[in-house]
Amino acid sequence: MQKEHTFTAQLGDHTISLSTGKLAAQAGGAVIVQSGETVLLATATMSRSPRAGIDFFPLTVDFEERLYAAGRIPGSFFRREGRPSEKAILTSRLVDRPLRPLFPKDLRNDVQVILIALSQGDEQHADTLGILAASAALTISDVPFEGPIAAVRIGQIDGQLVVNPTIPQMEESDLDLRIGASADAIIMVEAGASEIDESTMVEAMMLAHESIQGLIEVQNQMRAAVGKPKRDYQPFMTPEALFTRVEALANDPLRELLATTLLKGERIEALNAIEAEVHEALAEEAEANAWTSGMINEAFHDVFKNLVRARILDEGIRPDGRDSRTIRELSAEVGLFPRPHGTGLFNRGETQVLSLATLGMPGEQQELDDLFPEETKRYIHHYNFPPYSTGETWPLRGPKRREIGHGALAERALIPVLPSKEEFPYTIRVVSEVMSSNGSTSMASTCGSTLALMDAGVPITAPVGGIAMGLVSDGARYRVLTDIQGMEDHLGDMDFKVTGTRNGITALQMDIKIKGVTREILKEALEQARLARLEIIQVIETALPAPRVELSKYAPKMLSTQIDPEKIGALIGPGGKNIRAIQEKYGVKIDIEEDGTVFIAATGGEGADQALHYIDAMMETPEQGKVYSGRVVRIADFGAFVEILPGTDGMVHISQLSDHRVESVSDVIEIGDEVLVMVTAIGADGKIRLSRRAVLEGWTLEEAQEQDRPSGGGQRQSGPRRPRRR
Repeated sequence: MQKEHTFTAQLGDHTISLSTGKLAAQAGGAVIVQSGETVLLATATMSRSPRAGIDFFPLTVDFEERLYAAGRIPGSFFRREGRPSEKAILTSRLVDRPLRPLFPKDLRNDVQVILIALSQGDEQHADTLGILAASAALTISDVPFEGPIAAVRIGQIDGQLVVNPTIPQMEESDLDLRIGASADAIIMVEAGASEIDESTMVEAMMLAHESIQGLIEVQNQMRAAVGKPKRDYQPFMTPEALFTRVEALANDPLRELLATTLLKGERIEALNAIEAEVHEALAEEAEANAWTSGMINEAFHDVFKNLVRARILDEGIRPDGRDSRTIRELSAEVGLFPRPHGTGLFNRGETQVLSLATLGMPGEQQELDDLFPEETKRYIHHYNFPPYSTGETWPLRGPKRREIGHGALAERALIPVLPSKEEFPYTIRVVSEVMSSNGSTSMASTCGSTLALMDAGVPITAPVGGIAMGLVSDGARYRVLTDIQGMEDHLGDMDFKVTGTRNGITALQMDIKIKGVTREILKEALEQARLARLEIIQVIETALPAPRVELSKYAPKMLSTQIDPEKIGALIGPGGKNIRAIQEKYGVKIDIEEDGTVFIAATGGEGADQALHYIDAMMETPEQGKVYSGRVVRIADFGAFVEILPGTDGMVHISQLSDHRVESVSDVIEIGDEVLVMVTAIGADGKIRLSRRAVLEGWTLEEAQEQDRPSGGGQRQSGPRRPRRR
């Protein structure tokens, strides 16, 4: 048995413990992290040999949900966890992103990081703890890793920034900022915010970086106490001689190419032609020196990358001829198709996204069955990235992790401007279809979704625009780039996505390929993003200045009413009989909430109004002295039964059917007749006594009750005297 070692650190008001040596001894590194009742196990393991034939570092990070951690059994048919939930995928991506830049660039061994939630409490979030756990496992493992790093969540409650807020506290927060950073610099940013200004956001980032220093230090202590020696690996480096030969052959043609302005497809074709010429020129040398085709490709890529970056740093000119602040050509359209409830088409250069909005019933909101606090989701954004958007082909196998992540970012960007459920009770789904991609499709999805929501008549408080910022740095110099295209994302050092309104930021996401960015870079990037965002919002408002006042004729018309929660069962009926009958009769959908709120929706016609009137009547409590228009549902010798409210009827005695003597009930009324009757009495058993005569005579309740006293079950033999008026 190994000896367990435990270390502790403080984060905000909470103590975090990190232990190793008790579980998963055969993993490269294994650490248990605990804060409150939330406990995670992280393992980090590297394969014994490199993966052959690849030109990238094969890192995988998986957050494995186990519902036993929350004391629950999975709701699936198999009662076993299946494919990861959306939140699990997003957590995996969140952990992956700050780790990835800290591995050797020439490592080709598989590295696998697995996180398992062993216990999920009601106070502490698992996502930022997962980054800490993964970093600690890598730090003490034999895997080459240039960490440690740590992560923290920052909230803003009542105007005050809060370090490591709890799950309940976050319900009151205007900011959800998650930072992953090393001791020296910030590496990853993920945020949702309620229109936070740029200066507050930078302040929150700096507070986050300061607050995690103790977590960095405790990992250094762990490495010194129990860390394994880092394992040697076979480096995959381009031979210097090969790089020199490729540079000599490709330098001039690539410079000429960069001096031209081409579309993405044209540039790719031109690059492929130059690369093919280099391969042909090096055929004999490659065979003699055992240079593989992959090595030549990598050398060619490095030469091109160096040229692009040098041109940006030295001359401030980007591959398409823009300077560092210019946005590509913008355009926006709405109302493209008749049946979707709202549509928006947004173009930025060669990037084009079509977003389509659908409005549904409150009961159509997404139910979540995972470890995270949220149980339902009212606003749903889905992002699709088909192969034709890049002129390629690949099998369609459902959304990949990247698509889940991009959809979540665009979703988070719009949530702060959505109307409340009380103001606009619809469930809202927006699907963004990427039609053409040349960088920053997630930000185009944000803009397209704003257009689609406004076109659908969703009363958002302000339009939201999004822009992707880039960075090129050689350590001594840097340039922040506005609106990066695909090549700049691939060859640059940063992808910093910023969304917001005219008033402030609603979402952030930053990934970098270097080991961190400084406060100065963050401030400059956010300011450039703010100016670009204002320009984009102007284009959005030109297409549609404000949300449409009326919904699409194909959107469900939504009405609501409030009933006594005690009467919900009566409205639903045995086995749902009543509610089904109402839906079928009026062609509506009905949702009932626990507090007694009833939502009624119908597409076209007057069905929703009619159903609302019926339900209000059905739930009404009969009142003595009130006159109702009712329908005769049954006749007996002694009187008639009249339905005064849906499902509620009372008896009109034969003596109270008319203002004159009646020999037979059928002489004055028949089944199906509509009659006006007054409620004269409601018995303790709920039986209701009615009088038609009281309405015909214009009696008060007291007068009606005085006259409605037949003896012996029959009517009086002589006509009653009209009550004396005083």
